[in-house]
Amino acid sequence: MIKPTIKYEDFEKVDMRAGRVTRVEDFPEAHKPAYKLWIDFGPEIRTKQSSAQVVKHQTKEDLLGKLVVCVVNFEPKQIGRLLLRY
Repeated sequence: MIKPTIKYEDFEKVDMRAGRVTRVEDFPEAHKPAYKLWIDFGPEIRTKQSSAQVVKHQTKEDLLGKLVVCVVNFEPKQIGRLLLRY
């Protein structure tokens, strides 16, 4: 699905950072198969939790230690019993 066009000023509000996956667990509470991820973004932001619906494509061992790019300034969101704080 193609999303609507946004203004450049809206894009400037998005804070995207690279972080390293430091921990991966199964996420049985998720509606679709997913992993819980702990991602270290360094001393300024530290570690944040997220989830990824990549179970069909990646193993937990594949993800551990990988660099990923994430938006770190989303509002908190409840996913199953996990409250994600971006």
